[in-house]
Amino acid sequence: MAVNLQVLPLAVTMMMGPQIMCAIILVTTERARACSLAFLVGVAGATAVGVTIARGVFGLLGGEISPAPASDAGSVGTAVQIGLVAVLLAVAVKNYARRDTAEPPKWLRELLGADPWKAFTTGFLVILLMPSDILVMLTVGANLAQSGTGPGAALPFIGATVAVAALPLLGLLFFRGRAERAMPRIREWMESHGWLVNIVACLIFIALIL
Repeated sequence: MAVNLQVLPLAVTMMMGPQIMCAIILVTTERARACSLAFLVGVAGATAVGVTIARGVFGLLGGEISPAPASDAGSVGTAVQIGLVAVLLAVAVKNYARRDTAEPPKWLRELLGADPWKAFTTGFLVILLMPSDILVMLTVGANLAQSGTGPGAALPFIGATVAVAALPLLGLLFFRGRAERAMPRIREWMESHGWLVNIVACLIFIALIL
């Protein structure tokens, strides 16, 4: 039994922000293909681990705090949803307020000299340690627990997340020279507009919650 189709768009949110910036930076490195593939393996592994842990946690709790329908206004699930929306709105406002001074983190720039192992560990950690991704994987885990399905039912979600992460590499493979010229410009734009990408990610996740 597949994970609820309403959860699949969360895969897009998984890669919004520094996550997709990592993928773009890696296709501009000297070992673009090897590093990008290693990054994708890291993303897939971290997503699978995160969803499995989330499913296990909600399974032990017996689905007591799984997301509930909006009509059930007094449920714990609804309170959690309201809390998540409030947090995401605060993050969006914070990103907008700091847009003029926002700079990409130092570790993102260091990826320009990455080898496959560093690319793998970056893909693994950027998923497991990113607050927005943790929220998404908790949502998927809660969905699985609520429907009574195992972690294997999250394979479409994991596959969709990896597919989004693979877009820069696919662009490089299919468009070659044009992609090699375009990717550095896209990287520079995202580095200077990371605040906007983060706001969009927050708004998408809010829309999915509501």
